[in-house]
Amino acid sequence: MDGLFKGPSPPLSRLLMPQTLEDFFGQDHLVGKNGIIRKMVDEDNLISSVFYGPPGCGKTALAKIIARSTKSEIIQLNAVTATVDDIRKSIKKARSNSDVGIKTIVFIDEIHRFNKLQQDALLPPLEEGQIILIGVTTKNPFFSLTPPLRSRVLLFEFYKLSEKNLYKILEKAIKKVNLEISYKAKNYLVKISNGDARRMLNILEAATILVKGRKIEREDLDKIIKKQWILYDRDEDFHYDVISAFIKSIRGSNPDAALYWLAVMLEGGEDPLYIARRLIILASEDIGLADSLALLLTTSAYEAVDNIGMPEARIILSHITIYLSLQQKSNSSYLAIEKALKYVREKPLMDVPPYLKAVGSEKKLYKYPHDYQGHFIKQKYLPKSINFYQPTEIGREKDLKKRYEKLKEMLKDEDRKEPSQE
Repeated sequence: MDGLFKGPSPPLSRLLMPQTLEDFFGQDHLVGKNGIIRKMVDEDNLISSVFYGPPGCGKTALAKIIARSTKSEIIQLNAVTATVDDIRKSIKKARSNSDVGIKTIVFIDEIHRFNKLQQDALLPPLEEGQIILIGVTTKNPFFSLTPPLRSRVLLFEFYKLSEKNLYKILEKAIKKVNLEISYKAKNYLVKISNGDARRMLNILEAATILVKGRKIEREDLDKIIKKQWILYDRDEDFHYDVISAFIKSIRGSNPDAALYWLAVMLEGGEDPLYIARRLIILASEDIGLADSLALLLTTSAYEAVDNIGMPEARIILSHITIYLSLQQKSNSSYLAIEKALKYVREKPLMDVPPYLKAVGSEKKLYKYPHDYQGHFIKQKYLPKSINFYQPTEIGREKDLKKRYEKLKEMLKDEDRKEPSQE
């Protein structure tokens, strides 16, 4: 076992890469008995495709299995190092093959790293059927690939590996390198791998170096892992998924769920000011006039986080997260401005009444409300009466609704009122 990892030997994850579909674990929706990819491989009738999903779930392994299973010639490129010239040479070779009836698969790893020019270079041979493209990416192809390229390929989503499949891979690795590992260590390793087989095998490989021939225990894994199990990348989809779950948990008045997602972000190294900014938006959009104090408190929390910094800023973010979660919710402010914007975009622009203008001879006709009893005077501020704001009876907005309805009653006139902008 000790000799396995000495010298230039490939990593354990490479040694255990499956060679056939029978050795491949996971993604049953694609390679199971009735899976589309299995049918394409069995019939050697491949269609240009892009595999996307999280790291370590088998995308590259499956692409290489497909490549080995076909009668086509394989050209492999890595988008990190490949140039437009490399693509052109590959296309030239594919065209030569096509002329003599040989199919060509162009396999591109990390295809999301191709820029627009490089992606566009693939379009003509795809359109003419001279190449079969198999691309692999961890990025969402709806953002990372150009629309013309997306329209010429099938998109197959890969999912995180289940614990059941990770156990199968782990048992295969244990047998391969003839090592001993405790039951607790195996369970722990599978759970902290978070569906990533490559990560699991890399940790296992490091553990074999640490223990030097003895049985691997959970404590050994702790020495290697520490905080590494938090797979959080601010440039990846998971970043957006977690902040979305965080905001929706607060909107749904679930402080415990919100705190969990907050902890994931903080432990993963998210910028605390980014979190604080999102809370300011939420305070107006989702709590709004039900508790206008929420906006003041979140703005204050942002300033406090900026001044204090981590790790103490976590307490401030926890404080405001719990507060916002437990407040009554109203999105009337959000709906009101959306209705107003829709009206402005779709209707003819109204003229400003002459007495409301900044300059002009009629501005003297403006009635200054503070000169009148109650600091209010009936006066038209629009040529037509329109209703955008629909108050709720939630929280403090209940008092605002009473005030709003009283003012509307006082402002009634004989002008035709347009229907409410629902």
